[in-house]
Amino acid sequence: MIHFMNLQDQYFLIQNEIDSAIRDVLESGKYVLGENVERFEDEFACYCGAKFGIGVASGTDALYLSLKAYDIKEGDEVITVPNTAIATISAITLSGATPIFIDIDPSSFTIGASKLEDAIAPKTKAIIPVHLYGYPADLDRIMAIANKYGLIVIEDACQAHGAEYKNGKVGSIGDVGCFSFYPTKNLGCFGDGGMVITNNAGIKDKLKLLRNYGSSRRDTYEITGVNSRLDEIQAAVLRVKLRMLDEWNKQRRYIAYKYNQLLRKTDVLLPSEHEDGYHVYHQYVIRSDSRNSLQSYLASKNIQTLIHYPFPIYRQPVYKYLGVNPTLFPNTEKVVNEILSLPIYPGLRDEDIESIAEAIMAFTNR
Repeated sequence: MIHFMNLQDQYFLIQNEIDSAIRDVLESGKYVLGENVERFEDEFACYCGAKFGIGVASGTDALYLSLKAYDIKEGDEVITVPNTAIATISAITLSGATPIFIDIDPSSFTIGASKLEDAIAPKTKAIIPVHLYGYPADLDRIMAIANKYGLIVIEDACQAHGAEYKNGKVGSIGDVGCFSFYPTKNLGCFGDGGMVITNNAGIKDKLKLLRNYGSSRRDTYEITGVNSRLDEIQAAVLRVKLRMLDEWNKQRRYIAYKYNQLLRKTDVLLPSEHEDGYHVYHQYVIRSDSRNSLQSYLASKNIQTLIHYPFPIYRQPVYKYLGVNPTLFPNTEKVVNEILSLPIYPGLRDEDIESIAEAIMAFTNR
């Protein structure tokens, strides 16, 4: 069986460092908002090229609290894409705002920047571009339009740790960048965790209040906040793993290169990478007109695959109330029926990559 993901091998690779880091936290007696969180906030922000990092409980909270920090609320509109993890949209609706969808660029799977300006209305307050599968959205055009209309840009970089746009790390280009450290991410912890990065000191201070009940010191509450704190154990784990991130991303890019070489003569569409973007391949996503049959065939060969994501968000039962007309999203509607994510993770063996490619070639040549 070729598994879609193998987190155990990653742990065994750095087991001694991880175990030592966790043991140090346990022995310290300080488990929430301690030294490891503070250091990881600084280290990850520095890695991304931002001034400040604010550790939170998840990527969803990173997005939600960023919206709250900018006072986005009921009656406001936030532009984003319909092909994303539901967390992107959950954050918007939890803030009280309304998501406004625009169609995607089918070559990058990211927000169609050429359609962005037409979606802006008097109630528009922010744009959330999603750097899907580890590839940057067209940030130059997005930032130019946002600046023109005075809109906030909240980068959803939850799948793009280390990805770059024109030599700048994603997350550091918009007003804030939001990251998830869910275990399967390029940089993942052993549970849930998230981070917001920003260059805005005022927003940093507000986010630190929001994540801790609105409190900056014990028994004093300045604003309405929540409990959304990155804990010390996860921060300690992430500090160890951050040192490996660039190497692990290089391994992902090598696997993508191998797939590209082996599959280039098949009729499946391969991921594209434009000169402005540095892809970190959180997922390696192909497209096929026979996606469902291909997935079943690969399963019969003991190859696990997944679909990220099989339905546009506006088709999810919880968001049908938005009344979105699917015909306005031809690219999204087509792509979601063709995409298939192949195994890609540091440590995936060459022989497994070759077996996966051979199976796809056998299917396409039938």
